[in-house]
Amino acid sequence: MAWVASFAFLFAAVHSALYLRKRRIENDEAAAGAARLGLLFCTLATVTGSIFARVMWNSYWNWDPRETSIVLLLLVYGAYLGLRGAIEEPERRASLSAAYALIAFVTVPFLMFAVPRMYASLHPDTIINPRGKIEMSSDIRAVFFASLAAFTALFFWMYDLDRKASRLARENAFEAGQEVSA
Repeated sequence: MAWVASFAFLFAAVHSALYLRKRRIENDEAAAGAARLGLLFCTLATVTGSIFARVMWNSYWNWDPRETSIVLLLLVYGAYLGLRGAIEEPERRASLSAAYALIAFVTVPFLMFAVPRMYASLHPDTIINPRGKIEMSSDIRAVFFASLAAFTALFFWMYDLDRKASRLARENAFEAGQEVSA
């Protein structure tokens, strides 16, 4: 789920850059949808990570670098959604949100990949460890990669639904003579 969240935040950044370049509302809607889904998957990673921590270390929260950095990422993208909700004028909201999403994405590699590896962690080695190898038993590897594929497919399905809902809302608002807010 954390990987899918990172992927979704990348999608948001790409569509934000496209919005700033082309000024197409579809790119703003796509960025907002990807960021919302990224925040959802990031939240799910945090909650399931907390459950994992309880099982492994007898505590839901340990202030482990991975736990702390993902919460910071939740705050960064929660602020993105707060920014979108605070600005009513669509073009201004889209421009400021796009700029924020690009800046916010700079934190993703740092908070998801760099910080957790800078400090000692309770977590086991990452998927690709410092030796550059994937050291998982075959059954764990099968479950991991199946889960990765399933959550990635779930993201694309939900993203497609979001895109269709945004398009429908824009068309309905256009017919009613109103501006739509993503």
